[in-house]
Amino acid sequence: MTDLYDLAGRTALVTGASQGLGQRFARVLARHGAGVGLAARQTDRIAALQEEVRAGGGRAHAVTMDVMDRSSIEAGVSEVERVLGPVDILVNNAGLAINSAFLDVTEQEYDTVLGTNLKGCFFCAQEVARGMAERGEGSIINISSVLGTRPIGTLSTYCASKGGLNQLTAAMALELARHGVRVNAIAPGYVETPMNSEFFRSPPGQALVRSVPQRRLGQVSDLDGALLLLASGASGFMTGTVVTVDGGFTIR
Repeated sequence: MTDLYDLAGRTALVTGASQGLGQRFARVLARHGAGVGLAARQTDRIAALQEEVRAGGGRAHAVTMDVMDRSSIEAGVSEVERVLGPVDILVNNAGLAINSAFLDVTEQEYDTVLGTNLKGCFFCAQEVARGMAERGEGSIINISSVLGTRPIGTLSTYCASKGGLNQLTAAMALELARHGVRVNAIAPGYVETPMNSEFFRSPPGQALVRSVPQRRLGQVSDLDGALLLLASGASGFMTGTVVTVDGGFTIR
């Protein structure tokens, strides 16, 4: 039986691949045959992931990349394409959140969050989309959040960045469709990662879990299906959409 999500011969670039969702995305794409560029600032972690993928028979190459620095983006993409081939799939995953009341947000905090979550996605996409447009195909997957449409307090910069990313996804999709490049986003709900697991064990965290209609946290594996759908030809007629994976959080 043909694997609907066979990515053999394709090259994927995953930003923020050093931990959490990015690490999972890279493993899943490699398992389905893609050569995977692993981009992050924490080189020790992506170097270990590179060796793990290679030991399993996959293709991977780790590059240092700061998505807030255009020259770093250009150099990272160039290196990945030199080693693995032209980027067919971009997973714009690098992101961060700073928990701060709106009235207390500093200019530095604003620039850091918006710069990483929105500006970084913009210029990573721009860098790979040029080659995709020339070849007439490609898939860009922006990692958004349910907080892009359902904001909560003390995360104003994060919510703004993800709301902007949803609109950027639509605008990019509109412009790039004629070139055969698809642009979509995944909006995870509350997904447990090493960075937030302690919080979700606390009383406020448990209250958030109870607010999810499925009454559970998402696991990183819950995003595998959406990732493979958007990365592969199975979503050939999908562009400009945000796929929500949240256990029903946004409809509660």
